Amino acid sequence: MQEIIAGWEKGRCVNFDIGMASGPWGSEYFVEGFGLGLFAEAMLQLDGKDNDDLADSGEPAHVIDAVLRILKKKARSVEPKKISVRLDSKDLSDDYILLEALNTRYIGPNLDLVPQADPGDGFLDVVMVTRRDRRKLNSYLSNIVERKKTRPNLKFRRGQHLQIEWESSPVHIDDTPWPDEEDEPPVRLNALDVKVQPGALVFLIPQRTRRARR
Repeated sequence: MQEIIAGWEKGRCVNFDIGMASGPWGSEYFVEGFGLGLFAEAMLQLDGKDNDDLADSGEPAHVIDAVLRILKKKARSVEPKKISVRLDSKDLSDDYILLEALNTRYIGPNLDLVPQADPGDGFLDVVMVTRRDRRKLNSYLSNIVERKKTRPNLKFRRGQHLQIEWESSPVHIDDTPWPDEEDEPPVRLNALDVKVQPGALVFLIPQRTRRARR
């Protein structure tokens, strides 16, 4: 702690973006990402009553491994959904297995979906996995489960304003799934907006100090 405090005087300020998702739930901020499809459906499954023992296990590695295996299994069978998508006014509508608007490179169980992502660049990295990309996604998840070094090689685009229309599919905002048990199941949701707020947070990064040799 003493070393950290000593580094404040010569520290540097770093901007950190924040995302905001507006929909039937109102408006919510997110740090990591917002998405729908495979990852959101897996989160909803983990949030169910049958997984209380997993949530209470107290073993992070066990939880991460279980989530990865659920994702791997669901990725082979999940049905693509027709999703209307516009990113900065460009039409990207397609049949999607997974659609994630990321502010950081990592999401969920340490999935490194966009290794080059920068949370301070003023953009969201939108990962788009269509039915045509299922094999790439399956290969990536299999390698992660088997603890092999791998790169996702998934398509993504950078943008600041994402607009989505979709039917009967859960979403997630960071680690919170929607809808939850108290919400009415969505029939059709329109005009959902996801935006980035550049530099909404500023962090002070202390200068590293070397310990004196004894």
